[in-house]
Amino acid sequence: MSELRPALVVLALLTLLTGVAYPLLVTGVAQAAFPAQANGSLLEQGNKVVGSSLIGQEFEDPKYFWGRLSATTPAYNPASSSGSNLGPLNPALVAEVKGRVDALRAADPGNTAPIPVDLVTSSASGLDPHISPAAAYFQVARVAKARGVDAARVKALVDARIEGRALGVLGEPVVNVLLLNLALDKL
Repeated sequence: MSELRPALVVLALLTLLTGVAYPLLVTGVAQAAFPAQANGSLLEQGNKVVGSSLIGQEFEDPKYFWGRLSATTPAYNPASSSGSNLGPLNPALVAEVKGRVDALRAADPGNTAPIPVDLVTSSASGLDPHISPAAAYFQVARVAKARGVDAARVKALVDARIEGRALGVLGEPVVNVLLLNLALDKL
């Protein structure tokens, strides 16, 4: 019994410290230093939230750029973030890739360029909001035709939306699909 009281006091103190004080401190610092990121990097248009710059969205209309496939159900569901874990020889992955290739070719039959791999595969999280510049350029003709806009204007929009490597050396250049599509809507 003499050991129980100090153990309960330590438990209560650590619970208050790690379960209340520390989360409040971290939340306060995040809200003060990085309010947009701490609140989900939400994007607004006319006082209406249209998405997050950190989570992909499904676009199926030919007048929009299409992002990576989502491995979540429903698509781009952050509550079920995960990759498909399908190996390169898995028949389900092969069928999924073939279906996406067929959809891309059907949407733009005149485009005979090689299809960038990120347009036919999902990311590790299944939520990736970015595509490679090559994947964006692959879609320029289809989007321009669907919108009745000159392809050079759409390509220039892609050029302006390319995000460089993190810290100048990490990763590859990318294009945020939602930001690109929002810019397209402003044309």
